[in-house]
Amino acid sequence: MATSDKRIRVRPALAGLDTALCQALGEAIGKAAGKPAGIDKATEVGGGSISRALLVDCGDVRCFVKLNDAGLADMFAAEADGLSALAACSALRVPRVVGHGVSGHHAWLVLEYLNLHALRERSAGAAAGRALAELHRIRGAQYGWQRDNYIGSTPQGNAPHPTWPFFFARRRLLPQLRLAQQHGHHGRLIAGGERLVEQLAALFVDHQPPASLLHGDLWSGNAATDEAGTLALFDPAVYFGDRETDLAMSELFGGLPDSFYAAYREAWPLADGFEQRKMLYNLYHVLNHLNLFGTGYLHQAERMIARLLAEIGG
Repeated sequence: MATSDKRIRVRPALAGLDTALCQALGEAIGKAAGKPAGIDKATEVGGGSISRALLVDCGDVRCFVKLNDAGLADMFAAEADGLSALAACSALRVPRVVGHGVSGHHAWLVLEYLNLHALRERSAGAAAGRALAELHRIRGAQYGWQRDNYIGSTPQGNAPHPTWPFFFARRRLLPQLRLAQQHGHHGRLIAGGERLVEQLAALFVDHQPPASLLHGDLWSGNAATDEAGTLALFDPAVYFGDRETDLAMSELFGGLPDSFYAAYREAWPLADGFEQRKMLYNLYHVLNHLNLFGTGYLHQAERMIARLLAEIGG
Protein backbone atom coordinates (compact mmCIF):
# COMPACT_ATOMS: atom_id res chain seq x y z
CA MET A 1 0.00 0.00 0.00
CA ALA A 2 1.10 3.60 -0.50
CA THR A 3 2.42 5.50 2.48
CA SER A 4 1.58 9.08 3.38
CA ASP A 5 4.27 11.74 3.78
CA LYS A 6 3.32 12.32 7.41
CA ARG A 7 4.08 8.75 8.38
CA ILE A 8 7.54 8.57 6.82
CA ARG A 9 10.38 9.10 9.28
CA VAL A 10 13.30 10.91 7.67
CA ARG A 11 16.77 11.42 9.09
CA PRO A 12 18.57 13.48 6.42
CA ALA A 13 22.03 13.06 7.97
CA LEU A 14 22.06 9.33 7.28
CA ALA A 15 25.04 8.58 5.02
CA GLY A 16 24.71 12.05 3.53
CA LEU A 17 21.27 11.36 2.04
CA ASP A 18 19.10 14.41 1.52
CA THR A 19 15.54 14.64 2.79
CA ALA A 20 13.86 14.08 -0.58
CA LEU A 21 15.93 11.01 -1.33
CA CYS A 22 15.24 9.55 2.11
CA GLN A 23 11.56 10.18 1.49
CA ALA A 24 11.61 8.43 -1.89
CA LEU A 25 13.49 5.40 -0.58
CA GLY A 26 11.22 5.11 2.45
CA GLU A 27 8.12 5.27 0.28
CA ALA A 28 9.41 2.55 -2.06
CA ILE A 29 10.36 0.25 0.81
CA GLY A 30 7.10 0.94 2.63
CA LYS A 31 5.02 0.22 -0.46
CA ALA A 32 6.76 -3.12 -0.98
CA ALA A 33 6.49 -4.03 2.71
CA GLY A 34 2.83 -3.02 2.89
CA LYS A 35 3.40 -0.68 5.81
CA PRO A 36 4.85 2.77 6.46
CA ALA A 37 8.63 2.78 6.50
CA GLY A 38 11.24 5.32 7.42
CA ILE A 39 14.99 5.02 7.20
CA ASP A 40 16.54 4.25 10.58
CA LYS A 41 20.06 3.55 9.38
CA ALA A 42 22.02 3.84 6.13
CA THR A 43 25.49 2.35 5.87
CA GLU A 44 27.86 2.84 2.95
CA VAL A 45 29.18 -0.42 1.51
CA GLY A 46 31.41 -1.39 -1.39
CA GLY A 47 29.28 -1.62 -4.48
CA GLY A 48 31.72 -1.64 -7.38
CA SER A 49 33.17 1.19 -9.43
CA ILE A 50 29.98 2.43 -11.13
CA SER A 51 27.40 3.24 -8.45
CA ARG A 52 27.32 4.18 -4.79
CA ALA A 53 25.92 1.37 -2.61
CA LEU A 54 24.19 1.44 0.78
CA LEU A 55 22.57 -0.93 3.23
CA VAL A 56 19.38 0.73 4.43
CA ASP A 57 17.42 -0.36 7.50
CA CYS A 58 13.75 0.54 7.85
CA GLY A 59 12.49 -1.03 11.05
CA ASP A 60 12.76 -4.79 10.55
CA VAL A 61 13.32 -4.45 6.79
CA ARG A 62 16.82 -4.22 5.32
CA CYS A 63 17.44 -3.34 1.68
CA PHE A 64 20.38 -2.85 -0.65
CA VAL A 65 20.32 0.54 -2.36
CA LYS A 66 22.28 1.75 -5.38
CA LEU A 67 22.62 5.44 -6.20
CA ASN A 68 23.90 7.29 -9.23
CA ASP A 69 23.28 10.48 -11.21
CA ALA A 70 19.70 11.12 -12.26
CA GLY A 71 20.78 10.91 -15.91
CA LEU A 72 21.56 7.22 -15.40
CA ALA A 73 18.06 6.28 -14.27
CA ASP A 74 17.62 4.09 -17.35
CA MET A 75 20.64 2.06 -16.25
CA PHE A 76 18.79 1.10 -13.08
CA ALA A 77 15.59 0.41 -15.02
CA ALA A 78 17.57 -1.94 -17.26
CA GLU A 79 19.10 -3.63 -14.22
CA ALA A 80 15.66 -4.18 -12.73
CA ASP A 81 14.52 -5.71 -16.04
CA GLY A 82 17.54 -8.01 -16.10
CA LEU A 83 17.03 -9.18 -12.53
CA SER A 84 13.41 -10.01 -13.31
CA ALA A 85 14.57 -12.07 -16.29
CA LEU A 86 17.12 -14.01 -14.22
CA ALA A 87 14.50 -14.70 -11.56
CA ALA A 88 12.63 -16.85 -14.10
CA CYS A 89 15.30 -19.51 -13.49
CA SER A 90 14.29 -21.47 -10.39
CA ALA A 91 17.87 -22.72 -9.90
CA LEU A 92 19.04 -19.21 -9.01
CA ARG A 93 18.63 -16.79 -6.12
CA VAL A 94 18.12 -13.28 -7.46
CA PRO A 95 17.48 -10.19 -5.31
CA ARG A 96 13.90 -9.00 -5.65
CA VAL A 97 13.49 -5.51 -7.07
CA VAL A 98 11.80 -3.29 -4.46
CA GLY A 99 11.70 -0.20 -6.66
CA HIS A 100 13.65 2.31 -8.74
CA GLY A 101 13.26 5.93 -9.67
CA VAL A 102 14.67 9.45 -9.53
CA SER A 103 14.79 11.95 -6.68
CA GLY A 104 16.39 15.31 -7.40
CA HIS A 105 19.88 14.70 -8.74
CA HIS A 106 19.82 11.00 -7.81
CA ALA A 107 18.72 7.87 -9.62
CA TRP A 108 18.09 5.02 -7.19
CA LEU A 109 17.49 1.29 -7.20
CA VAL A 110 16.28 -0.58 -4.12
CA LEU A 111 16.79 -4.34 -3.93
CA GLU A 112 16.06 -7.08 -1.45
CA TYR A 113 18.99 -7.56 0.89
CA LEU A 114 20.56 -11.03 0.65
CA ASN A 115 23.13 -12.41 3.07
CA LEU A 116 25.67 -13.65 0.52
CA HIS A 117 28.90 -15.61 0.67
CA ALA A 118 31.82 -15.77 -1.75
CA LEU A 119 31.84 -18.68 -4.18
CA ARG A 120 34.92 -20.45 -2.86
CA GLU A 121 33.92 -23.83 -1.48
CA ARG A 122 34.17 -26.82 -3.79
CA SER A 123 30.60 -27.98 -3.11
CA ALA A 124 29.18 -24.49 -3.58
CA GLY A 125 31.10 -24.10 -6.83
CA ALA A 126 29.71 -27.35 -8.21
CA ALA A 127 26.14 -26.38 -7.34
CA ALA A 128 26.68 -22.98 -8.94
CA GLY A 129 27.99 -24.52 -12.16
CA ARG A 130 24.91 -26.70 -12.47
CA ALA A 131 22.65 -23.72 -11.75
CA LEU A 132 24.28 -21.62 -14.46
CA ALA A 133 23.70 -24.43 -16.96
CA GLU A 134 20.00 -24.32 -16.02
CA LEU A 135 19.90 -20.58 -16.70
CA HIS A 136 21.48 -21.15 -20.11
CA ARG A 137 18.81 -23.71 -21.00
CA ILE A 138 16.27 -20.88 -21.17
CA ARG A 139 16.09 -20.13 -24.90
CA GLY A 140 15.18 -17.17 -27.05
CA ALA A 141 13.94 -17.12 -30.64
CA GLN A 142 16.78 -14.76 -31.71
CA TYR A 143 19.96 -13.28 -30.32
CA GLY A 144 19.41 -10.06 -28.42
CA TRP A 145 16.91 -8.76 -25.91
CA GLN A 146 13.61 -6.91 -25.63
CA ARG A 147 15.36 -3.65 -24.71
CA ASP A 148 18.81 -2.14 -24.76
CA ASN A 149 20.69 -2.18 -21.47
CA TYR A 150 24.17 -1.52 -20.10
CA ILE A 151 27.49 -3.27 -19.57
CA GLY A 152 28.78 -1.39 -16.57
CA SER A 153 27.61 2.12 -17.43
CA THR A 154 28.25 1.65 -21.17
CA PRO A 155 25.10 1.39 -23.33
CA GLN A 156 24.65 -2.11 -24.75
CA GLY A 157 22.47 -2.42 -27.85
CA ASN A 158 20.33 -5.56 -28.06
CA ALA A 159 18.29 -5.24 -31.26
CA PRO A 160 17.52 -8.90 -32.09
CA HIS A 161 19.11 -10.71 -35.02
CA PRO A 162 18.85 -14.34 -36.16
CA THR A 163 22.59 -14.75 -36.82
CA TRP A 164 25.02 -14.92 -33.94
CA PRO A 165 28.24 -13.77 -35.71
CA PHE A 166 26.37 -10.75 -37.08
CA PHE A 167 24.93 -9.94 -33.66
CA PHE A 168 28.25 -10.20 -31.85
CA ALA A 169 30.10 -8.22 -34.52
CA ARG A 170 27.53 -5.42 -34.93
CA ARG A 171 25.93 -5.21 -31.50
CA ARG A 172 28.98 -5.90 -29.35
CA LEU A 173 32.40 -5.32 -30.93
CA LEU A 174 31.64 -2.51 -33.38
CA PRO A 175 29.94 -0.18 -30.84
CA GLN A 176 32.91 -0.57 -28.50
CA LEU A 177 35.33 0.25 -31.32
CA ARG A 178 33.31 3.34 -32.24
CA LEU A 179 33.32 4.44 -28.61
CA ALA A 180 37.09 3.91 -28.45
CA GLN A 181 37.44 6.18 -31.50
CA GLN A 182 35.44 8.86 -29.73
CA HIS A 183 37.88 8.55 -26.82
CA GLY A 184 40.79 9.25 -29.16
CA HIS A 185 42.04 5.72 -29.91
CA HIS A 186 43.03 5.05 -33.51
CA GLY A 187 45.75 3.09 -35.31
CA ARG A 188 46.08 -0.66 -34.80
CA LEU A 189 43.16 -0.96 -32.41
CA ILE A 190 40.56 0.43 -34.80
CA ALA A 191 42.02 -0.85 -38.07
CA GLY A 192 42.47 -4.37 -36.71
CA GLY A 193 39.14 -4.31 -34.90
CA GLU A 194 37.28 -3.33 -38.05
CA ARG A 195 38.95 -6.14 -40.00
CA LEU A 196 37.95 -8.57 -37.28
CA VAL A 197 34.34 -7.39 -37.39
CA GLU A 198 34.18 -7.91 -41.15
CA GLN A 199 35.73 -11.39 -41.01
CA LEU A 200 34.13 -12.63 -37.80
CA ALA A 201 31.93 -15.24 -39.48
CA ALA A 202 35.09 -17.27 -40.24
CA LEU A 203 35.32 -18.15 -36.55
CA PHE A 204 31.82 -19.66 -36.56
CA VAL A 205 31.82 -22.02 -39.53
CA ASP A 206 31.33 -25.03 -37.23
CA HIS A 207 29.68 -23.31 -34.28
CA GLN A 208 26.01 -22.33 -34.30
CA PRO A 209 25.06 -21.82 -30.66
CA PRO A 210 21.51 -21.74 -29.34
CA ALA A 211 20.26 -18.38 -28.08
CA SER A 212 20.65 -18.92 -24.33
CA LEU A 213 19.58 -16.50 -21.61
CA LEU A 214 22.81 -14.93 -20.36
CA HIS A 215 23.77 -13.01 -17.26
CA GLY A 216 25.94 -10.94 -19.61
CA ASP A 217 28.42 -9.55 -17.06
CA LEU A 218 29.41 -12.70 -15.22
CA TRP A 219 32.50 -12.38 -13.05
CA SER A 220 33.16 -13.32 -9.45
CA GLY A 221 32.05 -9.89 -8.21
CA ASN A 222 28.55 -10.46 -9.60
CA ALA A 223 28.07 -14.01 -8.30
CA ALA A 224 27.85 -15.51 -4.83
CA THR A 225 25.85 -18.07 -2.85
CA ASP A 226 23.02 -17.46 -0.42
CA GLU A 227 22.77 -19.09 3.00
CA ALA A 228 21.25 -22.22 1.45
CA GLY A 229 24.18 -22.60 -0.98
CA THR A 230 22.17 -21.50 -4.03
CA LEU A 231 23.90 -19.52 -6.76
CA ALA A 232 22.98 -15.85 -6.42
CA LEU A 233 23.42 -13.56 -9.43
CA PHE A 234 23.12 -9.78 -9.61
CA ASP A 235 24.28 -6.75 -11.66
CA PRO A 236 23.21 -8.37 -14.94
CA ALA A 237 23.49 -7.23 -18.55
CA VAL A 238 21.08 -9.84 -19.89
CA TYR A 239 20.42 -10.91 -23.45
CA PHE A 240 20.03 -14.10 -25.48
CA GLY A 241 23.36 -15.24 -26.91
CA ASP A 242 26.06 -17.89 -26.92
CA ARG A 243 26.31 -19.38 -23.42
CA GLU A 244 30.09 -19.49 -23.84
CA THR A 245 30.22 -15.71 -23.42
CA ASP A 246 29.23 -16.04 -19.74
CA LEU A 247 31.83 -18.73 -19.15
CA ALA A 248 34.50 -16.77 -20.99
CA MET A 249 34.00 -13.64 -18.92
CA SER A 250 33.93 -15.62 -15.69
CA GLU A 251 37.51 -16.68 -16.47
CA LEU A 252 38.72 -13.21 -17.51
CA PHE A 253 39.31 -11.95 -13.97
CA GLY A 254 39.34 -15.29 -12.16
CA GLY A 255 37.91 -15.94 -8.71
CA LEU A 256 35.57 -18.87 -9.34
CA PRO A 257 36.56 -22.39 -8.22
CA ASP A 258 37.51 -25.18 -10.61
CA SER A 259 34.51 -27.15 -9.35
CA PHE A 260 32.24 -24.52 -10.92
CA TYR A 261 33.57 -25.19 -14.42
CA ALA A 262 33.78 -28.96 -13.98
CA ALA A 263 30.15 -29.16 -12.88
CA TYR A 264 28.99 -26.90 -15.70
CA ARG A 265 30.77 -29.01 -18.31
CA GLU A 266 29.34 -32.17 -16.80
CA ALA A 267 25.83 -30.69 -16.98
CA TRP A 268 26.32 -29.30 -20.50
CA PRO A 269 29.61 -30.01 -22.31
CA LEU A 270 31.17 -27.22 -24.38
CA ALA A 271 31.77 -27.49 -28.11
CA ASP A 272 35.23 -27.75 -29.67
CA GLY A 273 36.91 -24.41 -30.25
CA PHE A 274 35.86 -22.75 -26.99
CA GLU A 275 39.39 -21.58 -26.16
CA GLN A 276 39.56 -19.60 -29.41
CA ARG A 277 36.08 -18.14 -29.00
CA LYS A 278 36.81 -17.30 -25.36
CA MET A 279 39.38 -14.73 -26.47
CA LEU A 280 36.90 -13.21 -28.89
CA TYR A 281 34.16 -12.96 -26.29
CA ASN A 282 36.50 -11.46 -23.71
CA LEU A 283 37.70 -8.89 -26.22
CA TYR A 284 34.29 -7.23 -25.81
CA HIS A 285 34.84 -6.80 -22.08
CA VAL A 286 38.45 -5.66 -22.47
CA LEU A 287 37.30 -3.01 -24.95
CA ASN A 288 34.60 -1.96 -22.52
CA HIS A 289 37.19 -1.63 -19.74
CA LEU A 290 39.30 0.44 -22.09
CA ASN A 291 36.36 2.74 -22.68
CA LEU A 292 35.37 2.92 -19.01
CA PHE A 293 38.74 3.00 -17.26
CA GLY A 294 41.34 4.16 -19.76
CA THR A 295 44.44 3.17 -21.69
CA GLY A 296 45.65 0.51 -19.26
CA TYR A 297 43.65 -1.96 -21.37
CA LEU A 298 44.78 -0.71 -24.79
CA HIS A 299 47.70 -3.06 -25.45
CA GLN A 300 45.74 -6.05 -24.17
CA ALA A 301 42.95 -5.29 -26.64
CA GLU A 302 45.42 -4.82 -29.50
CA ARG A 303 47.12 -8.14 -28.74
CA MET A 304 43.80 -9.98 -28.62
CA ILE A 305 42.71 -8.54 -31.96
CA ALA A 306 46.04 -9.45 -33.56
CA ARG A 307 45.83 -13.04 -32.32
CA LEU A 308 42.26 -13.44 -33.52
CA LEU A 309 43.12 -12.06 -36.95
CA ALA A 310 46.03 -14.48 -37.14
CA GLU A 311 43.64 -17.35 -36.39
CA ILE A 312 41.39 -16.23 -39.24
CA GLY A 313 44.27 -15.46 -41.55
CA GLY A 314 43.15 -11.82 -41.79
